[in-house]
Amino acid sequence: MLDATTRSGGTATATPRAAATELVVPVPLSVPLLAASAPAPEPEPGPVGPFARCSRMLRSPWARFALLIALLAAAATSVLLFEPQKLLADGWPPQLGGVTAALVFTVAYGLCTVAFVPRPLLNLAGGALFGSQLGIGAALAGTVLGAGLAFGLGRFLGQDALRPLLRGRLLQAADDQLSRHGLRSMLATRLFPGVPFWAANYCAAVSRMGWLPFLIATALGSVPNTAAYVVAGSSASSPTSPLFLISMACIALPALAGAALAWRKRHHLRAK
Repeated sequence: MLDATTRSGGTATATPRAAATELVVPVPLSVPLLAASAPAPEPEPGPVGPFARCSRMLRSPWARFALLIALLAAAATSVLLFEPQKLLADGWPPQLGGVTAALVFTVAYGLCTVAFVPRPLLNLAGGALFGSQLGIGAALAGTVLGAGLAFGLGRFLGQDALRPLLRGRLLQAADDQLSRHGLRSMLATRLFPGVPFWAANYCAAVSRMGWLPFLIATALGSVPNTAAYVVAGSSASSPTSPLFLISMACIALPALAGAALAWRKRHHLRAK
């Protein structure tokens, strides 16, 4: 340090310049900071093809229910146009026979039940075309196939839309019965005719009944009625034969028992 003498004779210490200029070094911006400040890229538009539009539409429960109604209306219209009841009069195509014809009949049986063709007519046709043994097997397989198809359509296309509408006392009671006791309830429905085949299928689909109990109850409960109609169809050429009369009795007795049971339940509900 340098010493200097002031005018008053005092000694003062000369200091260097107090204000030293700081050196500012520019710091380059990091890559994440640049990425954050940059505008985000716009998302690429998704596929706009017909498959994508259909998949978006099917997410709506009411859109699926509308599709179910359209499919059932188309099936009913096809029945009116093609008249499958002519099968009894015209017979099966002559180029098919044996097990192959029975397999084709089974598939046609299942599709026809979804299209609201009455099962008694199809069972009579199975007996007339294939006899008792092969006719019963083909008719039972077609019954389970048609019930499974209807149950799947109702479960996938109609359950989500219709379940919120089950608010009435009778509707809730039927839903609770099918959901909790599906096997025995469906078994009783198949054994005692009264509820149409297609109506039982779609009611079970709207409930919480499982697939396996539904199919098992349909297969077991449809045996007596199906066998009676098939035997009646196979012996229709001799209406006075004991076999035909027994089959007609097996058809009439479950119908009378079902009507009596429905009448009894009707008075029971009215008493409540």
